[in-house]
Amino acid sequence: MVYRYAYRLTGSVPDAEDLTQQVFLTAQERLSQLRKEESARGWLLAILRNYFLKMRQKRRPILAENLGLDMHTIPAVIPGEADIDRERLQQALNELPTKFRLVLTMFYYEGCSYREIADRLDLPIGTVMSRLARAKGHLRAKLFSPEGDRAAGPQQSPISYGG
Repeated sequence: MVYRYAYRLTGSVPDAEDLTQQVFLTAQERLSQLRKEESARGWLLAILRNYFLKMRQKRRPILAENLGLDMHTIPAVIPGEADIDRERLQQALNELPTKFRLVLTMFYYEGCSYREIADRLDLPIGTVMSRLARAKGHLRAKLFSPEGDRAAGPQQSPISYGG
């Protein structure tokens, strides 16, 4: 579970492995801080998220501008989870700026509510909702639109990057 979350955040096997190892080393060192055994999952994921954010701060951030959602790229019918190509999913996640990917993974992989995400990241709840909606729109466009199915040529995304 920790490795899968790390991989979804980083998009890289070596980075996910390093991050997972760091999480378990830290957890072993600070095991006395765990108050309840039943909250171990959330505790480990919080350690992971904190290390991921520290790792990302060392890198130059990608700025997102003109965030918008093209309603024409959203399909009428969305296939089930089993129909999603995991490699395409990871590629689409990798294209997201960190602030969008983090909100998305906290919501789906940690099972956090909007309020929990807002509190943990010190953001207004509206910002969390907006980032989550835009990240989901990006994934829909990349995974379910006819443009996202083409192997060649530029692909449109509802999240544009300023430069």
